[in-house]
Amino acid sequence: MFDFSNQVVIITGASGNLGGALAARFRESGATLVLVDRTADKLAQAYPELANNPQHFLVGADLTNADAVKAVVEQTVARFGRVDVLVNTVGGFRAGTPLHETPLDTFDFMLNLNARTVYIAAQAGLPHMLARGYGKIVSIAARPGLEGRANQAAYSASKAAVLRLTESMAAEYRMQGINVNAIIPGTLDTPQNRAAMPDADVSNWVQPESLADVIAFLASDLARDVHGVALAVVGRS
Repeated sequence: MFDFSNQVVIITGASGNLGGALAARFRESGATLVLVDRTADKLAQAYPELANNPQHFLVGADLTNADAVKAVVEQTVARFGRVDVLVNTVGGFRAGTPLHETPLDTFDFMLNLNARTVYIAAQAGLPHMLARGYGKIVSIAARPGLEGRANQAAYSASKAAVLRLTESMAAEYRMQGINVNAIIPGTLDTPQNRAAMPDADVSNWVQPESLADVIAFLASDLARDVHGVALAVVGRS
């Protein structure tokens, strides 16, 4: 469906369910993979067939640490000579209380995990994309980022920040050969969500592989004229 031969794709949060679907999609499309997560051990467990494969790069890093992420990108360029695609899947969810009962630590945690990671990864990758006049950045937003929801203030604010970062980067770099877009997923069919919602109709949920297809489209040259879009992939959820 897509051809990413001779392209280097960085996926953050790669040991997660979506990260796994993305790695499979890009790998079967010929990409060189750079899979990043907090620890290399998690990546080695998730991708034992890639752990010692010199055509790909599995690396642990604190994705909220600018120096650590910059080092990953520099190692990537040293190994493979380029960065073509950056997909930011790292993120998380904490909610359930009104703002006055939500600890400030929760607000900081959500902003750091969901928005700071996007900012840092893009800041590390963009200079190399600019040098070649080519690049694709795709990040994961959420529906509460479009409209704040009760008892989700910190999460909603963090995902709204992802959307505003996406729009700003698209405006800044669209004339320089770089496409920046975001995905707004519906409920993903994952083991974690099935455990959390045992009575839900999972047939309405989005398969990670389906979301990976849409992200691959945004990372491909088929989406060369798509800039600053928050594309909803919600299934029937």
